[in-house]
Amino acid sequence: MNRTDRLLAIVLELQGRGRARADDLARQLEVSKRTIYRDVLALNEAGVPIVSTPGQGYTLMPGYFLPPLHFSVDEAVMLLLGSDVMTQAFDPGLAGAAGRAARKISAVLGEDVQREVQFLRDHLRLVERDPGGDETRGKLRTLRQATLERRTVEFRYYKPRGGGEARRVQPHGLFRLNTAWLLAAFDPDRAALRTFRLDRMEGLRLLSEPFERQPEFKLERDESREGRGLIVRALFAPEVAREVRHHPSYYVTRAQETLDGLLVTLQVRSPEEVLPWLLSWGSACRVLEPASLQARLRDVAQELLRRYP
Repeated sequence: MNRTDRLLAIVLELQGRGRARADDLARQLEVSKRTIYRDVLALNEAGVPIVSTPGQGYTLMPGYFLPPLHFSVDEAVMLLLGSDVMTQAFDPGLAGAAGRAARKISAVLGEDVQREVQFLRDHLRLVERDPGGDETRGKLRTLRQATLERRTVEFRYYKPRGGGEARRVQPHGLFRLNTAWLLAAFDPDRAALRTFRLDRMEGLRLLSEPFERQPEFKLERDESREGRGLIVRALFAPEVAREVRHHPSYYVTRAQETLDGLLVTLQVRSPEEVLPWLLSWGSACRVLEPASLQARLRDVAQELLRRYP
């Protein structure tokens, strides 16, 4: 038995039996105990987590090996493309984990599957837009730690209009919507769950203050709509309908084609949240309701006329 086969045999033996002493391994593989010691050291240096307990022998760290998996080409491509996106979208800690996972998946694929998968990866790319750069990744790292350790954070939060406001919240989850990262958190001052865009946070700090998670919180619920009781309906001219679908507002809940154009429904807390997006479409957008938003748009139009007589 050559050395490579012997190293694999040691790993398989530990995986199958759970525990084995150097004497037993040496006898089974017909080598000396000194050889077993050297082989275990080599496996540890290669990243195989073998634990030695005096008087009891060797064991593999729990959870190191999964049951054998067999991936089709499509399954392997989806896993590896997903890991490519994760390496672009997350902070270095999780990005590194995604890269290592991809290498492990690639390593267990058959030679023919590896060739097909690599060909598809070379000709199919998912490019992640990363407008926040290092600043966003730093916030993600801090908020991920706060969520896992159940620690309160504080930051200054800037709404689309107006100055910043100091907030102290309890992070419950992170999610991505279009190109924006958002934090779902419980706000003790308001006794309610709220969502916060990471690109509107400044001075984010992780505090030592612990908290208990809200039992009713579930990230699969649309936490982003909670507290958004104002319904906005706007009609977009047919010539911009395609672009509106390609560049939707964060607050859009429905878009429906009609004979007159694209009818868009949004849910907001106040008109100011959606005002910049609506204005960006100029005369191609007509707000149908509420009346308060129509009045706000008239005020903006009059201010523009005063500036550009």
